[in-house]
Amino acid sequence: MQATYLFAGAERGVLTDVAFEHAHGRITQVSEGTAHKQGARSLVIPALVNAHDHARPSMSSFGAANMPLETWIARAVFGTPPDPYLAAAVSLARSARAGCGAMMIHYTRPSGAMGLVDEARAIVRAATDVGIRIAFALAVRDQNPIVYGDTAGVLDRLPADARKSVEDVFIRPPPSPRAYVDLVEEIAAAVAGPTIDVQLGPAGVQWCSTPLLEAIAEHSAASGRRVHMHLLETVYQRAWADRAFPNGVVRHLKEIGLLSERLTLAHCIHARPDEVDMIAGSGATIVTNFSSNLHLHSGLAPIAVAYRRGCPIAVGVDGVALDEDDDAIREMRLVQIAHDGVGFERTWSRAEFLAGALRAGRKSVGAPGKGELAEGEPADFAVLDFDALDRDAIMPVDPLDMLFARGNMRCVRDVVVAGRTIVANGLVRGIDLDAAEVELRRMFRANVPRYAELQRSWRPFEAALTEWYLTCCGCS
Repeated sequence: MQATYLFAGAERGVLTDVAFEHAHGRITQVSEGTAHKQGARSLVIPALVNAHDHARPSMSSFGAANMPLETWIARAVFGTPPDPYLAAAVSLARSARAGCGAMMIHYTRPSGAMGLVDEARAIVRAATDVGIRIAFALAVRDQNPIVYGDTAGVLDRLPADARKSVEDVFIRPPPSPRAYVDLVEEIAAAVAGPTIDVQLGPAGVQWCSTPLLEAIAEHSAASGRRVHMHLLETVYQRAWADRAFPNGVVRHLKEIGLLSERLTLAHCIHARPDEVDMIAGSGATIVTNFSSNLHLHSGLAPIAVAYRRGCPIAVGVDGVALDEDDDAIREMRLVQIAHDGVGFERTWSRAEFLAGALRAGRKSVGAPGKGELAEGEPADFAVLDFDALDRDAIMPVDPLDMLFARGNMRCVRDVVVAGRTIVANGLVRGIDLDAAEVELRRMFRANVPRYAELQRSWRPFEAALTEWYLTCCGCS
């Protein structure tokens, strides 16, 4: 096939008038200056990676808008998937349509409609139908089910009927560390494959006991299995961590053996410079989620600092893109422009940023290759409509400058993963996305009565949560 422009990677940059071929899932030839200069213009880039997501619907549709994470998570129970296959298929297809060839599913909210191994099988079937690579990490938590502390501080504030509805939804017996590790291996035996990477998924330090994190660290070291978790996303998590680990929460992760190049940390918004240095020194990856952080009022992550100190930086949509449309291209632009410096002092070139995010993203989801378009690399790429990007066509412009100036998912024409075309002319080929979205909405509407008791209890519950965090968490 031919391309007007092709981003080959940080070293080779953007090539012009390119002919390239692929076979058996690998790129076999890339030749510059050989393509015919005719027809519509295109820009080919390596397929993007949505390096932190949960394969869930847009939570604003469930009333989870304009609230901090601590109440947002509680509200998100209304978005529990009624059908795990359909919910995952819609989320994965939307990412694919936006130019992604791989996505992390940190699975925090199982449907409860089937066993967890069968639920993982359903999600992998959705990924296979869409044609996208995934990493699947079943999230686990064994402490602090409602707040980062004693749940009685919230429950005692509630009327008796509201208390019962909250307890029924949120209080569950936690798994033992051994049981969780064994379950992850059972899932891996059932679903892992060339395009499916199964990882360990502690939800976050505030939600996981030290014995659980130690078991995960030990198993990761012994098996080589990657670990994906949240860290220091909110000011309340920072306050809790400082009380729970006076010598430092990141130092704690290092001491128990969890901080390693196998670890991916989502957010890290409130990580301090010394903690960033420890993360960088370990080889762990940070995934930043800019729009999610804005929606949830979580703060601005120290991404430029982390990058300058050598930390690999990937980008995730986290299910909450700026317009709640899973637009990974716009998300990349927001991260790049927000952290690129002031005036003439810049953090990175756009080629450096894109190449680094692709490389770190592929590593974090266990995908092969470095995110470059070169002979022998995986045939994972997106074809963008450069006539749409450079709609004025007045004079020659740097293709990456144009992409980062105005790119969004509407410019995505085709997406190829492992040599398979999964998006053609802007349409996902493996599923009927429009029909799937209509059916999923119907199922969610039918599922609302399942949470009627919690819905009636929401206002006092939200008020009790808010009061607890403002008075008990040391952040007021």
